[in-house]
Order: sequence, then C-alpha cells, then structure tokens
Amino acid sequence: QVQLVESGGGLVQAGGSLRLSCAASGSFFSINSMGWYRQAPGKQRELVAAMARGGVTNYADSVKGRCTISRANAKNTVDLQMNSLKPEDTAVYYCNAVAAIGLGVIRTYWGQGTQVTVSS
Repeated sequence: QVQLVESGGGLVQAGGSLRLSCAASGSFFSINSMGWYRQAPGKQRELVAAMARGGVTNYADSVKGRCTISRANAKNTVDLQMNSLKPEDTAVYYCNAVAAIGLGVIRTYWGQGTQVTVSS
C-alpha cells in the first residue's frame, strides 16, 4: 500500500557529500516515521537516521554531526544530507516508512535501496 522511491546515491570521495531523497506514495492514512537505514556487505541493516511525524529525530552515533535528516510531511518525502563521508559509510541505503494504512493498522515499508560508495 506504500511505495518508496529513493534517489541520490552514487560514488563520492572521502570527505565529500551526498543527498539522498525518498518519496512515499500509495494508499495510507498517515506516515508516522520516515528514515534511512543502511546495510554494508556482511553486516546487518542498521539505522542511520529517522524522523517522527512531529519532528523528533534519531541518529546513529556514527553519523551524528555529519548527517541531517529532513522531512516534508505534506509531500511525504524524506531527505538525508550526508557530509564528511567516510569509506565506512559505504553501504546500500534504504528508505523506511512506518505508515498507518487502516484503523489501528500500522505497517513498515522499505525502498529498493540505493548504493552509496565512498572511496578513500
């Protein structure tokens, strides 16, 4: 019921910046939380940053001070500005949304993923 389309990944040198964008569409009452997760080869998927509908944010310690999440509730979009990128930031980044799709029905949705590669 919710489709997430990501854009903005790519290859960047260490110290560079990238901006990831995600747009949600489909049939839902509201999106409670939107955010970004990442998964590096051989590792578990982990939270990068998320923002609740009211604006409360949550960042992984590894990206605090380097990444900023922003969200436009009216447009159902979420962006992640990543600065001072490091090789260890290399991963597939996934957009995540927790949406109310019915009365008392909450579901989690994932985008298809976008590759971010940081060269040293």
